[in-house]
Amino acid sequence: MSKPIATLESAVLQDLESAIQREWLVTNGIGGYASGTVAGINTRRYHGLLVAALDPPLGRTVMLAKVDETVSVGGHGFELGANEFEPDVIHPQGFTLLDTVRLAGQTPVFRYRVEQSVLEKRIWLAHGQNTTYVEYSHRSGKLPLVLSVRLFTAQRDFHALTQGSDELRPAVTIHRNDYATVESPQIATPLHLYCSENANFALTEEWYWNYVYRVERQRALDFKEDLFQPLDCTVELAPGESVCLIASVEPPERVERDGLKAWNSEKRRVAALLKRAGVSRRSDPMGAQLVVAADQFLVERSLAEGQKSLSVIAGYPWFGDWGRDAMISLPGLALATGRSDAARGLLQTFAAYVSAGMIPNRFPDVGQEPEYNTVDATLWYFQALHAYLEETHDEALLTELLPTLREIANHYYNGTRYNIQVDPADGLVWAGEPGVQLTWMDVKVGDWLPTPRAGKPVEIQALWYNALCLLEKWCLQAGEPVDDLSQWRETIEQNFMDRFWFEDGGYCYDVVDGPDGNDAALRPNQLIALSLAYTLVPKVAAQAILDVVANNLLTPAGLRSLAPGDPQYRGHYGGTLWEREGSYHNGTVWGWLIGPYLDAVLRFGGDRSAARDVLSGFADQLTCGALGTISEVFDGDHPHTPRGCYAQAWSIAEVLRHWRTLYA
Repeated sequence: MSKPIATLESAVLQDLESAIQREWLVTNGIGGYASGTVAGINTRRYHGLLVAALDPPLGRTVMLAKVDETVSVGGHGFELGANEFEPDVIHPQGFTLLDTVRLAGQTPVFRYRVEQSVLEKRIWLAHGQNTTYVEYSHRSGKLPLVLSVRLFTAQRDFHALTQGSDELRPAVTIHRNDYATVESPQIATPLHLYCSENANFALTEEWYWNYVYRVERQRALDFKEDLFQPLDCTVELAPGESVCLIASVEPPERVERDGLKAWNSEKRRVAALLKRAGVSRRSDPMGAQLVVAADQFLVERSLAEGQKSLSVIAGYPWFGDWGRDAMISLPGLALATGRSDAARGLLQTFAAYVSAGMIPNRFPDVGQEPEYNTVDATLWYFQALHAYLEETHDEALLTELLPTLREIANHYYNGTRYNIQVDPADGLVWAGEPGVQLTWMDVKVGDWLPTPRAGKPVEIQALWYNALCLLEKWCLQAGEPVDDLSQWRETIEQNFMDRFWFEDGGYCYDVVDGPDGNDAALRPNQLIALSLAYTLVPKVAAQAILDVVANNLLTPAGLRSLAPGDPQYRGHYGGTLWEREGSYHNGTVWGWLIGPYLDAVLRFGGDRSAARDVLSGFADQLTCGALGTISEVFDGDHPHTPRGCYAQAWSIAEVLRHWRTLYA
């Protein structure tokens, strides 16, 4: 059998600076997750062994922050945990005992060598529950070992940090030797802790002070926290024996206490995902890993009257579900994985929230009304529906949605929120309002807009034209009149290239008719105009654009958001909030843009072999940041270090979509 594609060896794991930059992530399908570094050191406030989604898919709360293990063999003790404290102290340094870390599905498996013994730890979540399993197995050795696990709780919102005090001291109750609860004055939901019957909980009830989260410090944010240690769990393991720790916020009757049954259930679930996608780990380990990674972003969302449907977590650890990200990601996350039912559910979810001709930009984290501050998410909906219909020919869904699609087109033409409306002079969509960002380049810091794009952005015209062409086709199929749609479409066709072609550069303006006139910054947004079902760009111009983009924006990790020669270019994403956000769309590389780039290359005569070469670079990303997934952004400058969210839906989705096509 081929070695798993996401595997780290001891040379990487036992080097602190290398190991601390590698992370892992497991999810539960309702917005909850567990995450950390392979070194065992939490470097973010968002790391934790149980980050529960108390209001699925949001309301995420760090319940169990971490565990630190000590192993005794033949009277000698070895600490497997690792932490960073002030001032610059790493203690203990259990990563020096790591032999390998690999993924089994999305489950991280840590293998420690302790004298003659091998101890293996695996971490997974019950799908559909806020329940984490941490299993320890004594894989080989001549002597029994004694395992002692210290548990640390935070019980706080995942954006916050805890400062220990008597007022915040949780109440700890051991109900049996293998069952305990921890109740915090900060969170109404108790944490339930279980261990196998051959293990024992013992009270400790201590604060541990001044943990340092180095990534938060690098981001110029608060970076110190105190964690509470309510309990120890101790067990003796003979060679071949295992013990399972369970942390949950679910009612006890819902929790599967048998670790082996829980693990077999997870293995069957992942095997079913791969079977449904038609992917084999043996013949296509990269494709299989991408399919498993894609599953992490599809989550359940509650609709009105107790109904359930699907949404997409845009990125872990901190993003919720966003409309734009969901629509761009849908073909890769759902269709490329053989999950057309999931695609259908996503389309219905967002259709249910259409307001004034717009789908939500995002669902807020604390039960507020959806936000609609986006001009492009609704237009991406048409492209996502097109991809779904090409795959399924689901005429029933099209009939259901057609009135909503008509409503959207009318609102865009006549006007809706944020001055989004068609300019009748040229048929192009104008959008903008002071202090509001409406395109995917949507950063705002206070009143500062680092990438102001009010006016007529190039990709919005491409998406609007594509939406009109698709809607016209669908209406004709349904026998509905299309005179207005045809007229709007023809007006755009007459004006787009005249308005957008920047002759001196050999590419398209990024925005026309903005407050400061036309913007000739070389950005990747024009690729979207080459990549959709219907395009406005002739072949000669398209090939010129692709040449300029390949020479200035293309990297092994995706495409830069701005060409390096531009005065606004920033090649490093880091520092203070202002520094980070100033670079976010001004040079930072975005992995998802490889999707429209390859669409355009293949559409305009590019070689499939060359396209495979471009895509193959992403195999390295599966072990550079978070194991088995792809980050949100990367530095614009070499070596294109992963930044931002360590797992991003549209990064995975667009790589997977093309991987399935190019390696079919």
